[in-house]
Amino acid sequence: MTEASTAAEPDRTFRRVGVIGRVKDTYLPGVLHRLKDLANGQSLELFFEAPILPLAPDGSQELELGEDGSVDLLLALGGDGTILRAGRLTAGQNIPILGINLGHFGFLTASPEQEMEDCIVQLMEGRFVLDWRSTLEACLVDSDGVEGETLVAWNDFMIQEPKVGRVSRLDLLIRDEEGWSEIGSFTGDGVVLSTPTGSTAYSLSAGGPIVMPSVECFLVTPVCPHTLAIRPLVVPADRSVSVRSFDQSRSLVVTADGQIERTVGEGGEVWITSSEIRIPLMRFAGQTFFSTIRRKLSWAARPGDRS
Repeated sequence: MTEASTAAEPDRTFRRVGVIGRVKDTYLPGVLHRLKDLANGQSLELFFEAPILPLAPDGSQELELGEDGSVDLLLALGGDGTILRAGRLTAGQNIPILGINLGHFGFLTASPEQEMEDCIVQLMEGRFVLDWRSTLEACLVDSDGVEGETLVAWNDFMIQEPKVGRVSRLDLLIRDEEGWSEIGSFTGDGVVLSTPTGSTAYSLSAGGPIVMPSVECFLVTPVCPHTLAIRPLVVPADRSVSVRSFDQSRSLVVTADGQIERTVGEGGEVWITSSEIRIPLMRFAGQTFFSTIRRKLSWAARPGDRS
């Protein structure tokens, strides 16, 4: 999505900043202390999630999300996994997310940690852009058609049968205003259903297309299908897709953003739809979608682009 999204525009005045990260990141303690010094100079109030609070400077406050006006910004210190977790933690709250890369790839991050101070200055001066990223919902449906838990992902869902190393035979259906109709069946390692944001992740590795984040759609990408007669499918955002096992005596495993896993029992299915939730991801001037994929993926890159 772009800033023309119907989601409420967040307040661009940042005073209360939440911070999340991974305890295992070697650089995190030093970054937290640098961040605290920087916050003092910019009159920012910091709140650290519970697992990393012991690594923060003495007297730091704990982050409590879910309350109205809890924080104005969520700072994700880590890689793409940390940013994806940040999006799910704040889903529906319209809290902007700024990613500072402490890892190696950091496709969704706005800056490496070496440039964190400059990023905060740009942030306080209002020199940033919000990209509204679409999300997907996966409704877990039992064999009686009863709808259960709903998961949210803004990268992708992976659906497969549970035993590692055993192929999955899956049925795919699509629903429009006239009801459900069959797409077809295939045998393979599973299927990835991704947002445009997730089109550069697992879906791309499985042969799916690259889709600009502003496009209103989602992707259905079979993983290692045992036939050449099935290809990735681009689905309009106003459609729903159902995934179920061809063998109704088998269950399914659903993984959201590679982090949250649920099991759907025998005879159940998963309904994938576009969600109304949008994630406001922050970037800075000069950082475009195509410059990022050239730099991170070497896509159509000229010599020297990666540097």
